[in-house]
Amino acid sequence: MEPTDEDKKHLVVDSDDRLNEILLSMKKIETALERINSHKLIEIYNSVVKLLFYQFLKGIAFGLGSVLGATIVVSILVYLLSQIEFIPILGEWVKLISEEIQQ
Repeated sequence: MEPTDEDKKHLVVDSDDRLNEILLSMKKIETALERINSHKLIEIYNSVVKLLFYQFLKGIAFGLGSVLGATIVVSILVYLLSQIEFIPILGEWVKLISEEIQQ
């Protein structure tokens, strides 16, 4: 069965609508890609100098955080251990450490 002229008109209209939908979708994708490419993070990763600088700052922050965190944990641990001086060997060892830290 061959399509009638009316069917052909519907097919043309349907294909035009579909083409317009595809073009609109592509325009939306293009707009989204432009917005993503203008994002600050993408600009940093496109520049080697900026990337190295931010990685350097990240390393400094990580190192500083590690040192401060370890200092706090060790000082709390030493304080708690200094409170249990009644254990003969451990108490003397903690007492020596706390005296060394206080100096």
